[in-house]
Amino acid sequence: MSLPVTDNRVQPSSAASTAPGVDLPWLFSAKVDLWTFLGSAALALGLLLLGGLCGWLDAGSPEWLWISSVVLIDVAHVYATGFRVYFVGAELRRRPWLYLLVPVLAFVIGTAVYSEGHLLFWRGLAYLAVFHFVRQQYGWVALYRTRAGDHEPRGRLIDTAAIYLATIYPLVYWHSHPRRFSWFVATDFAQLPVLAEQFLAPVYWAALGLYAARALHQAIWHGRYNPGKDIVVLTTAVCWHVGIVTFNSDYAFTVTNVITHGVPYMVLVHWHGQHQSKAPSAVNRAPSSRWSRLFFFVGVLWLLAYAEELLWDCGVWHERSWLFGPAWDIGAFDQILVPLLAVPQITHYILDGFIWRRRSNPEFSAQCGNSANRE
Repeated sequence: MSLPVTDNRVQPSSAASTAPGVDLPWLFSAKVDLWTFLGSAALALGLLLLGGLCGWLDAGSPEWLWISSVVLIDVAHVYATGFRVYFVGAELRRRPWLYLLVPVLAFVIGTAVYSEGHLLFWRGLAYLAVFHFVRQQYGWVALYRTRAGDHEPRGRLIDTAAIYLATIYPLVYWHSHPRRFSWFVATDFAQLPVLAEQFLAPVYWAALGLYAARALHQAIWHGRYNPGKDIVVLTTAVCWHVGIVTFNSDYAFTVTNVITHGVPYMVLVHWHGQHQSKAPSAVNRAPSSRWSRLFFFVGVLWLLAYAEELLWDCGVWHERSWLFGPAWDIGAFDQILVPLLAVPQITHYILDGFIWRRRSNPEFSAQCGNSANRE
């Protein structure tokens, strides 16, 4: 998939009405947005249907699914941060201390926490990951609002409540009901009373209902359309609910959680790289054709993801010798290896809160269109 440079945003002055013939506020382009958000959700739900037909919902996830989703999407998308930061000379020079200290501190603090208890380390990492996953979905909604020049406070409140509850309610359900899957390791989530989920459920449905009512009202009565934002909210609500609440299945959680999170992020990084106008970097020195750049991008991510998983499996998990080779006897070296291998994840989670923030990234803000009025 190539991401053409397009300028199809609706300017703030025209945001009050999307008249016939006016381009809709797509983030990348109509085709790419639909393939990225609707396509990834459709793939996830299609795999869920396939899993039901094949009996995989009540069994462990097949090895092919683990390779294609966990290695080639989940782990790979973490390294996409490199194409946004560490392979871009100009970006590294812009904030060198931030980009140097984050991985160093991730290792130092991670090592200290791991030495105090393995569960403490994995629980902390799990909640950091959850925060990152939730915030990414909000980020998509915020970008679509900026594309449309939509700065109405009431609308922002409704959108924010809907996207946050679409993710937080399933997580509260997970915390308060036994699940046959975990984020990283068993019991990495704390337990909440069932009352917490029961209290939040009506708020959750009310927020989604209010969002749907406002979207319909805006479209019918005012001719305002933001289909990309609607797709993000809808697919997030469906996939998170189905993957966590409806099915108590590791297979269901994997396909609905990983694909819809990792694929859009990799598309965003690749799109951003295509828009860079200068900077001598590894990305800009990549092959010049759009397909070559795409294959180079994906190939590097897959290679790094495989290398990381090889180290995890041979050194820590010892689960897939058929793919990674025999296990290593590292003894107490796991006190160093585990925090070290977690550094790319932690770095990705933390830097994600900086590198896509429009207020401190003028170039990215300009790419999103409407740099003068930021949410």
